[in-house]
Amino acid sequence: MDPIEILTIAIFILAYVLMIRFYKHKVVVIWSSVVLLLIFGAISFESALDSIDWNVIGIYIGMMFIAEALVASSLPEFISIWFTNKTNSAVWTMIFVSLLSGVLSIFLENVSVVLIMAPIVFAVANKLRISPVKLMIGVAVSSNLQGVALLIGDPPSILLANFIGMNFNDFFFFHGKASLFFAVQLGMLASLGVLYLFFRRFPRKTIEELRGVSVKSFFPLFLLVMLIVSLAYVSLKGESDILPLGGVTMFYGSIALFWLMNEKKKIEKKIINTIFEFDWYTAFFIIAVFIIVRSLVASGAISDLAAFVVSLIGHSMALSFIVIVLVSILISAFVDNIPYLVAMLPLIQQIGNQLGSVPYVLYFGLLIGASVGGNITPIGATANIVAVGLLKSKGYETSFWDFVRIGLPFTLVAVSVSAGFIWLMFG
Repeated sequence: MDPIEILTIAIFILAYVLMIRFYKHKVVVIWSSVVLLLIFGAISFESALDSIDWNVIGIYIGMMFIAEALVASSLPEFISIWFTNKTNSAVWTMIFVSLLSGVLSIFLENVSVVLIMAPIVFAVANKLRISPVKLMIGVAVSSNLQGVALLIGDPPSILLANFIGMNFNDFFFFHGKASLFFAVQLGMLASLGVLYLFFRRFPRKTIEELRGVSVKSFFPLFLLVMLIVSLAYVSLKGESDILPLGGVTMFYGSIALFWLMNEKKKIEKKIINTIFEFDWYTAFFIIAVFIIVRSLVASGAISDLAAFVVSLIGHSMALSFIVIVLVSILISAFVDNIPYLVAMLPLIQQIGNQLGSVPYVLYFGLLIGASVGGNITPIGATANIVAVGLLKSKGYETSFWDFVRIGLPFTLVAVSVSAGFIWLMFG
């Protein structure tokens, strides 16, 4: 290895270690790493700019605006309470709350879903006079699982789709075969059985009706439906440079932003606050990850690592699939899945070159393992951290192992079923 490759790998590893240690400051850490790479000449400024995939950023930011508008409309909270009031059993109420969290996460960012569902969780627990810890954990892990069901879900699904050229419809059927959406739904149904085993230990009480909220506007829902229809149409006709998926999403996101500005103005908030209140940190974080991974590819580190992996596992696609899924679960249980996924995508591409085939099954296994693996620990996903923080704010301490007891079996069952389905379809 030449000095630049060694330096690039060292900076990458150091960034990972520091992000684990100082998770709240991960954006500062990763941008500091980018600055070091630029200073030492591991990547040029022009190459750094070229590495940024603005289509991915456009999809993320556009969906962020639409998600915020949906939350402001009170529609998700209304649906949550309506579903909860439709069941009399405490156990099935808790199952429905977890299931609804997953369904909402297909369209909304996971942290937003946890924040929407938190009042419902505490209200249900209060009515039943039980601890809300297990139900809150169920909500968090369910939201993390469903985030990769569609292109407009979490950043990992957006990143994968852009890297291998998937469109919106490919998440349903890819090359004529049932794809990720159906794999995730099967995993969700199986994992609900795990949650049932934990929830059934509570007394079989009936729950009193929760007080509902009114929907302020159905306009954000209309925008979401129009976005889904537009993405499906553009994907069916073939995406072009003139009308990329990121541009379509930003168009509807801009409309949602103006709607939010109007709503905030009604309640006497400054319009400028509407823009600054969004989660821009994640967008800047993804941009920095693109730059770091490009430097790894340019230095030859990814190619060398791919050759090393192939030398260990041989040319068996089945063994490669199992190893990638298991490693993804393990790593994502402790570190952010965005930098891991972006780093692994070109690695799997190189492994495919070594094996002489396009490894779609490996890409899909990577996405499922990396996204669901974060459910094992309370630090594996931002939604988990928020859920634990909300519990603490209400006086409920949640230990690391309290979370693992539910998160580990949930993850193993969900990944086994989802990954098994993917292997049957594309293996």
